Formats: sequence, C-alpha cells, structure tokens
Amino acid sequence: MIARGFRFKLDPTPEQDALLRQFAGVCRLVYNLGLEQRATWGRKHRIGYVSQAADLTRLRAEFDWIRAVSVSCQQQALRDLDRAFQNFFAGRASFPRPRKRGVNDSFRFPGREVETKRLNAKWSAVRLPKIGWVKVRDTRPLRGALKNATVSLDATGWHISLACEIEHDAPAPRPESVGIDRGVATTLALSTGEMMRLPESLERIEAQKRKAQKVVARRKRGSNRRRRAQARVARLQARQARIRRDFHHRATLDIARRFGVAVLEDLNTRGMSASARGTVAEPGRNVRQKAGLNRVILNAGWHLFATILAYKMEERGGQVVSVPARFTSQTCAACGVVDARSRESQARFVCVSCGHTGHTDINAAVNIERRWNTPSLRMEGLHQRPCEVRTGRDLKVSENPRPSGRGRC
Repeated sequence: MIARGFRFKLDPTPEQDALLRQFAGVCRLVYNLGLEQRATWGRKHRIGYVSQAADLTRLRAEFDWIRAVSVSCQQQALRDLDRAFQNFFAGRASFPRPRKRGVNDSFRFPGREVETKRLNAKWSAVRLPKIGWVKVRDTRPLRGALKNATVSLDATGWHISLACEIEHDAPAPRPESVGIDRGVATTLALSTGEMMRLPESLERIEAQKRKAQKVVARRKRGSNRRRRAQARVARLQARQARIRRDFHHRATLDIARRFGVAVLEDLNTRGMSASARGTVAEPGRNVRQKAGLNRVILNAGWHLFATILAYKMEERGGQVVSVPARFTSQTCAACGVVDARSRESQARFVCVSCGHTGHTDINAAVNIERRWNTPSLRMEGLHQRPCEVRTGRDLKVSENPRPSGRGRC
C-alpha cells in the first residue's frame, strides 16, 4: 500500500469562489484561536485536541458565520495544530506560528465526505460539503481509495489535492546503479555520461520577474496598483515552480525506471544556501556574490529532486543512498588521485597524474557511484601533496595514508 497525491486545478463560479475564501478564512481563524488558547493555558490546563473540539462546538453554536462552514474542515485545522505541538515537543519543529491570510489559504475535508464524477474528456467535478459540485480540470486518472482532499489557493488560483491509498506490490529492484551529481551549471550529471539541465524557459521567466519586481518597487505601499504588481510577481514565481517541479518529475521517473540504486551526495542544502551577510560587528565578505550563488542553488531544487526521487525509486523496488560529498569533483575517476589542480574549469577535468580528461560533473558522478560500494574507496585519496582526508563521516581510518619508507602505501 502506497500513498499518492493527485493535484488538480479548480474552476469555481464567483459564488463558489466566495465560499472557498470564507472556508479558508474561518479555518485559519479556528487554528489561530486554538494556538492562542494552547500557548496561554495549554500547560496549566492540559489542553489538547479533544477539549478544543468541545470548545469548537460551543463556538459554532454562538456564531452563525462559523457554523456556516463545514465542521470537518475546522476539526482538521485543530488536528493540524495538535500535530504541530506534538512535533514541537518532540524536537522535530519549532513552536507553531499563526496562520496568515495570503499564505495559508487552505482547508481539508475527510475523504468520506468528497465525491468525484467525470464530465467529459477534459473536465471532472468534485462535490465539497456546503459548497457543491466544483469543476475540475482533469489531467490524469484518479487511482486508489480517497483519504482526504485539501483545497488551497495560490497565485494561479484554487487547486485541490486528493490523497489516495493505492494497493501496490513493489517489483524486484533492477541491478543497475547510477551516481548523480547535482550542480549549478549542469543541474544533473549521471555517471552514465548523461547531463540534464533545467528548461531555458526558467531564465526567460526570471527576467520577466525581475522587471515585475522593479515595478513593485515603484508603486506606493498599500495602493491597488502595488497589489496588482505583486500579484504578477507571484504568478511568475508560481510558473517557475511548476516548470521546475515538472522537470524533476520527468527526470526522476526516467532514473527510477532504468536503475535500481541511485547514489547522491549528502549535501546540506540549507547550510550551502545560507546568507553570508554576517553581523554588524563581523560583516561577511562577497555578500552579493554569495547571494547570487544561493539563488542558483535554490533554483536548481536539489532537495526537491532528492525527495521526489526517493518515493519514485521506492515505488519501483529501488532505493536512494547518500555518500559523503568531499573531494568528489577533485578525485580522478580513472586513477583515484585527488588534486584540486585537476579541475581546470567548471566543466573540464584533466588529471595531473594519469592525464585522464572528461567533464567535471560526470567525473564527480562516477566517484559518487563508486563511494556507495565500500571496497572501491580504497582507490581514492592518493593526494599529490600529503594531507589527511576523510571521505566518510563514520570512517575512522584515513583514506589518504602517508607513503612508507619503501615507497609503498
């Protein structure tokens, strides 16, 4: 049994659009009221989901505009709050923060209260409690048993995400393995010699977005013109996100169908994209250059790629493993010599020891694949200059032994 989500775009009428916004606002209010109640009295009175659900019943009896919204959506908001506090007390997340309009415009229904039907080849409809049948742009068939439905609003309009459980038996994994190097100039480089890059349309949209951001800066704060300019920037960002996600889905599906093991570098994306601004007492250096690098890293979506690849590989019986990232781009894939001088440029690798030439990212991908197989680590670490190198976090023995007196390692 596997869980999968199916996201579709809604086409509500003006009356349904107003109801959807009302549902999102009331559910956001219930969440924030519950958060304030637990933050103020939760520890003293041991407030949890059960007691807050009882308070919700009394609140609905007092206010008609709250009772007009489905109680299931409001209960789901309280369940989200309870889960957020559980994650906080377990140390998995920070203290829950209030939900904001324009950011958290969403609500959820249990699957038993939602129905779907097919209208024609391009359109379907979904029935939501107290809202009615809403048209849905049908882009792919729905599979499995429906568990819940989440309605959300972004810059491109209303969407619905249907979470389903699908009966699935994973096949036997394929014997082939592949190393994947995630980079900046080349988004993905495989150990097989293939290279994948983000679509060029992202750069065109980025240029349009920068022009739109300049327009926002010239508009008066609080004006309708500024609000419309901000909406245009948000739509362009949403288009970029869709294009990037589509690229990752296509790339990961191709990899999952062809290989049984995908080897990635263990990258700390959050740390790599952190700001170099520093503090007033100790300001950072090359702040603008680092900010540009951070934008490129985040635009490539390294973490998103790893997340999508993991579940696609698992669905097909494969697995995703991570290996240390140190010196993968400085190690020769032919002889194992590690030297920074071998990397002549961003794309060209020429080994100073054996003369092996190739693309830097592909050379790194080959090293990444080899590091998954522990015995092959012995061929790495032959630096031209003596220094201690560790290519594994849990490895106690140095992989760069100093030469003995007889000229042998």
